[in-house]
Amino acid sequence: MATLNLSAEVRTGRGKGPARQARLAGNVPGVIYGAGEEATALTIPRRELEKALQNRGGGNVIVALKVAGATPPEQMSLIREVQRDPLSGHILHIDFHHISMTEQIDVKIPVHFFGVPNGVKNFGGILEHLSREIEVRCLPGDIPERIQVDVSGLNVHDSIHVRDITVPKAEVLTDGDAVLVTVVPPTVQEEVKPAEGEAPAEPELITKEKGAEGETEEKGKDKDKDKDKK
Repeated sequence: MATLNLSAEVRTGRGKGPARQARLAGNVPGVIYGAGEEATALTIPRRELEKALQNRGGGNVIVALKVAGATPPEQMSLIREVQRDPLSGHILHIDFHHISMTEQIDVKIPVHFFGVPNGVKNFGGILEHLSREIEVRCLPGDIPERIQVDVSGLNVHDSIHVRDITVPKAEVLTDGDAVLVTVVPPTVQEEVKPAEGEAPAEPELITKEKGAEGETEEKGKDKDKDKDKK
C-alpha cells in the first residue's frame, strides 16, 4: 500500500471554538491517537490534505505524518475517520491512528464485486449484496486497498462466503460462514384465484345502449300516463 506524506502542527486549543478558527485559517482540525497514548490535537493544511486524499476512495490510507512540535516529529498513522460537510464536501475533521509498521493491526477492507452472474444474465435472477467489507489482521504495509471478487460464475441460489476469499499476507477475522453476495430467484407474483366453487366476479358493464334503452322505456311510461288522463 502506498504511503501519503502530510505535514501538521500541534493544536493547543480544543473544542468547537479552536476548531472553527482552524477552518477559517484554511486548516483542518484533527487528532492523532494510539494504544496507550494520549490523543494529540492537530491542524493540517486543507489544500495539502484534500490533494493527498483525492482519488483515494474510502479504503485504508497510511500516512507519514510530520508533526511540528511533536516527539517523534514523524509518525506513521492510519486514517480512521474523515468527516465532511454534506453540502460542500469539504473536510471538517480527520482522525489518525498512530501505528507501528512492524505490528499487526485489525482493519476492514472493502470488497468490490465485478462481472454479471450467469443466473442474472440468463435466468432472470437478482444479485443481492449482503456485505461489502471484511475484517483482516495484517501488517500495515500489507493492507490491500480493496478485494476484487468475480461473480460472473454464480447461478441462481449460488453464494460467495467469506471463506471463499483469500487475502494474501493477512488473517481473515470475519466469520467464514458469512455470506457476501448471493443470486436469488426472480420475484413472481402469484395470480389470485377464487375460492373453490366460487365463480369469479365479473364487473358490470354499463353501455350507452343500455342507458338509451332505459331512457326510452321511461318515456314510454310517461306517454301512457298522458293517454289515461285524456
